[in-house]
Amino acid sequence: MAFELPVDLTPELVPLSWLLGRWEGYGMLGEGAADDQRFFQRVTFEQIGLPVVEYRAETWLADDEGQVIRPIAVETGFWQLERELTESDGGPGLIPGDVVPALRNAEDVEKLRTERDGREGFALNVTIAHPGGITEQYSGHIAGPQVFLETAGVQRSQYAHPYDRATRIYGLVNEMLFWRWDVAGDAGEELAAHGSAQLKRVAPGGRRHAADNNGSSNGDAAEGTEESAGGEGTD
Repeated sequence: MAFELPVDLTPELVPLSWLLGRWEGYGMLGEGAADDQRFFQRVTFEQIGLPVVEYRAETWLADDEGQVIRPIAVETGFWQLERELTESDGGPGLIPGDVVPALRNAEDVEKLRTERDGREGFALNVTIAHPGGITEQYSGHIAGPQVFLETAGVQRSQYAHPYDRATRIYGLVNEMLFWRWDVAGDAGEELAAHGSAQLKRVAPGGRRHAADNNGSSNGDAAEGTEESAGGEGTD
């Protein structure tokens, strides 16, 4: 699917714009060896009217023929450029920000450009939450169609599984989204391959949570939540 930049995209999200949309495909747990378990995944990056991208990933075990077996994981969070917050940024909680955005145009965004490992791009702040009492706070860097993330902190509830740190890498190659996730469960452990996948964009990225004059949702948020995962996957 050819990607078109949304016309209503806030300038601050342009560096993240190539991620927008719904992606689906298959991956492998662990190193991706022949005997590792296969999975089907649906990932969504959406703009929601704020200077952040909302992220959601749902994953199902799949057999060798690609048929979905059962759900195994879901995670959700927010991706945004790392910068100092101003009065234009809302929060905490329900405190509204100023109507004028912090970054009004491309020139403002360019002032955030930085260099990491010899590549120019933008610093990222990414929060991802999981069922079971784990929330990851990532710092990272986006340089064109490449993203590198590493945990700056992990919060675990009393009974959460061991989870010390992680890295994630994303890249766009031939219109396919490739990612790899490495995890260290306990402090002092080396990072090890947790999973990887290659996904195809199956729906463009638009803005959702647009409310009408009565304050009701337009319903886009629920679109696709009841669709069969197995019927939409592509190798």
